[in-house]
Amino acid sequence: MALLWRPSPNFGPRRNGARPDLIVLHYTAMPLAGALDRLCDPAAEVSAHYLIARDGRVYHLVDEAERAWHAGAGCWGAVGDVNSRSIGIELDNRGDEPFAAPLMAALEALLGGVMARRAVPPERVIGHSDMAPGRKGDPGRRFDWRRLARSGLSVWPGPGSAAPDPAAFRAAALRFGYGADWPMDAVLDAFRQRFRPWATGPLSPGDMGAMLDLARRFPVDRGGAAF
Repeated sequence: MALLWRPSPNFGPRRNGARPDLIVLHYTAMPLAGALDRLCDPAAEVSAHYLIARDGRVYHLVDEAERAWHAGAGCWGAVGDVNSRSIGIELDNRGDEPFAAPLMAALEALLGGVMARRAVPPERVIGHSDMAPGRKGDPGRRFDWRRLARSGLSVWPGPGSAAPDPAAFRAAALRFGYGADWPMDAVLDAFRQRFRPWATGPLSPGDMGAMLDLARRFPVDRGGAAF
């Protein structure tokens, strides 16, 4: 696919010889021109490897070999320095609107290439909200995770339900990848943003069944380096 090179100065080396094995999706929450300017502004100290415009144009901002500054504080499984272990992709969207069809098509093409090059499995394509519940909410409830899963570019829980059990839910969330120290309400909200965006109220049988299924089929890899 054609890429538009718009180099950002905001990057550094991946720490401890890390190689990317995660992909983190974000939304810009601002107009495209402003987002590009911010991601390329040395004073802002933020960046991503790619930004996809709503018309499908793909901007390449930081080389994949380098550590872009997109994730911030958070973790996924044992990985605490997410920036060193991930590729960051920004999506041109306010956060409260559907994601444009050309953008989604370009994202699918870009993801397919990155996942093949970096041997990233579908369960390691996550949202910013997954690795930083309570602090970040992107790519948000309007993002079509199920579409990505149907194309083998992410994961989706199977149908099912189970009796709500907060302790068992939290244990399953930990096994899937959510951090051990995060509050239950933050984890439940992050999980719902991605997998059950219509859900509200206390932990439900649907929440419980979905999380148990994800933990069973896609346990996070805790055998690798934990930095």
